Amino acid sequence: MKRLWDKGEPLDQRVLRYTAGEDHVLDGRLVLYDVRASIAHAKMLCAQELLNKNDCAAIEKGLLDLATTYDAGEWTISLTDEDVHTALETRLTDAIGEAGKRVHLGRSRNDQVLAALRLYLLDASTELQNAAQGVAAALRTVAKQQGTIALPGYTHMQHGMPSSVALWAEGFAAEFEDDAAGLEGACRRISKNPLGSAAGYGTPGLHTDRAHTQAALGFAEIHEPVTAVQLSRGKAEAALIFELSLLMQDLGKLASDLLLFYTQEFAFISLPDTMTTGSSIMPQKRNPDVLELVRGATATVNAALDEVLGICGKLGSGYQRDLQRIKPPLFRAIDTAQASTEIMTVLLTDMQFMPENIHLDPGIHAAEQANELVTREGISFREAYQRVSKALQKK
Repeated sequence: MKRLWDKGEPLDQRVLRYTAGEDHVLDGRLVLYDVRASIAHAKMLCAQELLNKNDCAAIEKGLLDLATTYDAGEWTISLTDEDVHTALETRLTDAIGEAGKRVHLGRSRNDQVLAALRLYLLDASTELQNAAQGVAAALRTVAKQQGTIALPGYTHMQHGMPSSVALWAEGFAAEFEDDAAGLEGACRRISKNPLGSAAGYGTPGLHTDRAHTQAALGFAEIHEPVTAVQLSRGKAEAALIFELSLLMQDLGKLASDLLLFYTQEFAFISLPDTMTTGSSIMPQKRNPDVLELVRGATATVNAALDEVLGICGKLGSGYQRDLQRIKPPLFRAIDTAQASTEIMTVLLTDMQFMPENIHLDPGIHAAEQANELVTREGISFREAYQRVSKALQKK
């Protein structure tokens, strides 16, 4: 297998294994996006008369065929391929001949991988927004169907003020909708066309058209100047993971509430056996493992954010190979958040509150009583507060 950068020298296989890292495993999700970006690039070259129409048509058909056969499981990216880019270009050249060698004119693997990655991240962000909205919708259904059930409102883990299932569920729903909006906002840095920046310094001697590929791929703008593209590496990724961290924080808080509500001491909610697991030693146990794992997943996504920020924090300008290590934590954060939101939506759909087990402390209406004294007698809140407090102490 000849890699894109090969000049004929043998490569120590230990170097290949170390430098390829996990790319040959992770890049499967980028195949379709690299195909899209490569076709857009080829059509731009053709429009600029840097590639003839026959070669452009052959490249487009060859790449689309490769996408189809990849989806069908007819080929995979191997360690020998190194990454998705070598895997596609090598197979393209094998399929269509000399035309396949022309597709890389005017680009580098640096802008190539960024184009595919950003296209993937735009789709992933949309899916994550929908997943967050799915949790919000499930919570609003809980509020609609069970909202009149009374709940204690807690402060310092003590009964503070009267609440309800509706107030509880709608509060969380509003935050998940906010998380979806945050994910949408993170797309600002993602939706910039990197193609044409090549290795970070443009394409000297070639008249390429970056606006052509921007329009073809649907990027909101061209990433300019070309030197800014490599300087930006890690920022869009970290911004997305940060929003995922906030989403996971809300999922973790929701999971914590439900774990408390599911204990025998509280027994505020019931979960079907299909959503709980058993114990290997205690026959009576049903365990809310889903909720515990969602709560624990907050650490996974937070760690991914730290990892990406740590990789990029002290790099100079221009491309550095360190940036390759962004992919594992980025994909891990996306996959963890997607799976966590989806399973929480399912769990909420099957969860039931049990009002017969929910008892409010008699003093939970104290703040309301103080407010009523103020409005009825015109006294200060501080005086009303003291009168209500003394009345409760006498009981």
